[in-house]
Amino acid sequence: MTTPIVDTAVSRPIAPADPSRGRFRPLGLSEVRLTDGFWAERQRRNAAATIPHIRARLESEGWLGNFDLAAAGDLPEGRRGREFSDSEVFKYLEALAWELGREPDERSEENFRAVVARVAAAQEPDGYVNTMFGRPGQAPRWSDLEWGHELYCLGHLFQAAVARHRTRPDADDGLIGVARRAADLVCRTFGEGGIERVCGHAEIEAGLAELGRALGEPGYIDQAALFVERRGHGTLADIEWGRVYFQDDVPVREADSLRGHAVRANYLAAGAVDVAVERGDADLLDAVRRQTSHAIARRTYLTGGQGSHHQDEAFGQDWELPSDRAYSETCAGVSSMMLSWRLLLSDGSPEHADLIERTLYNVVATAVGQDGTSFFYANTLHQRVPGEPADPESTSPRASSSSRAPWFDVSCCPPNVARTFAALGAYLATADDDGIQVHQYAGSEIRTILRPGVTVGVRVETSYPDAGDIRLVITESTGGPWSLTLRVPAWAVGATISDADGTRTAEPGTVSVRRSFAVGEEVVLTLPMAPRVTHPHPLIDAVRGSIAVERGPVVYALESIDLGADVDRAVVVGDPELDVRGGEILLRVGVRASEEASWPYGDAVDPVVEETRVRLIPYREWGNRGPSTMRVWIPR
Repeated sequence: MTTPIVDTAVSRPIAPADPSRGRFRPLGLSEVRLTDGFWAERQRRNAAATIPHIRARLESEGWLGNFDLAAAGDLPEGRRGREFSDSEVFKYLEALAWELGREPDERSEENFRAVVARVAAAQEPDGYVNTMFGRPGQAPRWSDLEWGHELYCLGHLFQAAVARHRTRPDADDGLIGVARRAADLVCRTFGEGGIERVCGHAEIEAGLAELGRALGEPGYIDQAALFVERRGHGTLADIEWGRVYFQDDVPVREADSLRGHAVRANYLAAGAVDVAVERGDADLLDAVRRQTSHAIARRTYLTGGQGSHHQDEAFGQDWELPSDRAYSETCAGVSSMMLSWRLLLSDGSPEHADLIERTLYNVVATAVGQDGTSFFYANTLHQRVPGEPADPESTSPRASSSSRAPWFDVSCCPPNVARTFAALGAYLATADDDGIQVHQYAGSEIRTILRPGVTVGVRVETSYPDAGDIRLVITESTGGPWSLTLRVPAWAVGATISDADGTRTAEPGTVSVRRSFAVGEEVVLTLPMAPRVTHPHPLIDAVRGSIAVERGPVVYALESIDLGADVDRAVVVGDPELDVRGGEILLRVGVRASEEASWPYGDAVDPVVEETRVRLIPYREWGNRGPSTMRVWIPR
């Protein structure tokens, strides 16, 4: 483990993760502010449309009302929603807390307090809070750890409390007290000598660890460690998909890869990193790095999406990455970001920020429609059948990837995206005693204290990813020399950096400039943004012989609206040819004849009847123009 950062003159960051030690410390919402460009616009839309939409649906679906029924003693009669619907209320609170920390708003503050009051009224005297279990007519507490999600829901409650504590530590709304009482109950119930089992859906681990950091309660971190160490010892019942579904098949320290249910796997790994960092446990941290590296190398889609099984929402085996069966759940993208960010803070490796960038642009951004009120649950890379437009008033039992839906019976994804966008500024940059490190590029302002007497500020000006120039203007620099470190993505071969000393090559990884900067001085990182053809690993059977197109961090797709035909009729003829015209990427393809046959096998024939140049679109934009078919990988 690295030496803890000494930051006695620095206030703790307003950020989702705040480890006590590591290579870097995060910069929070008071230190990094998105100002313009792609992510600032997404953040504004999140505040104006997505978060209010979530509140309205939590009300109309009755999921908020469940807490009122609990407070009145009327459960289980009238309860609505799945066993984990409480967690969506807690994720909404977390999203709103981060948003209030970014942009205080009186009406939003009133909404926040009103929801907290309803949750608090439903809490039992001993700290238990859940609307599905524990009351007359309901199953007993903790009686269904495989599927009940009680601890999972509490993990999200704890993360909401952390967001509130860090954005409004002086708030007297009661949420911190609710979380503290619930956490104390968990420690009494599941501590040494208590129920020595785990929750079927990991999340309590990261929630407890972060709550322990925020409130200065090491006992919560100890309990998180107990849950991590118990995982993999078969305390959960075996099921049709095996205990691997719960990550209860192999102890965390012994596993070779992330596996099973993709969201659960990432949440568990994130919690394990939290525990390892706080306890200085290098072996546990190395185990998570090993598993993560393996999953990225062999079980992750080009988009950064994870999960190739629909039935169990799980990772497949190595190289099992079928495009048309890609599940790539939005929540898996969010949880992957959480894990990557914790690893980045721990060891500083830019590859973690590379995956965050890929996942942000091609999973998380894809998940929300241009209206901010419709969502993908799964993010396939190949849509074979056009879907029907979703009814804006309906609730989807589980939306296929043919169209975005306004809400789901299982609506974990909308509030997960909302809390991510609300806190997005905290994922852009970090610091250490010597300088700041910029990991994600967006129009923003960064200002922080590095060490006593050294205050620095940078304004980031860019239209990235539309263009590759990232201009960093020094706005404050006191107390002597410091380092400005910039990430150079792995794909950015040929990048350059320009400053007062001239222009030089910036190899993939990181590049630093260190000196006593003058206010107004500029550093410009230029990333090559020409579109590029990407080939799959030869062991990925499902897309062997196909190509994809990328530009910067953005994956592109072919949509039937642009082809004028079903995308399954498109084929690349000869060597791939790309043109860029007016900012659009055109690919030369052949269009197969549409022929009926009584038997789909036989002699090879040339199926192409015409060739054309077709526009490709950023994958995140697909499905916004009506029902369509779509594919990322195009056969040759």
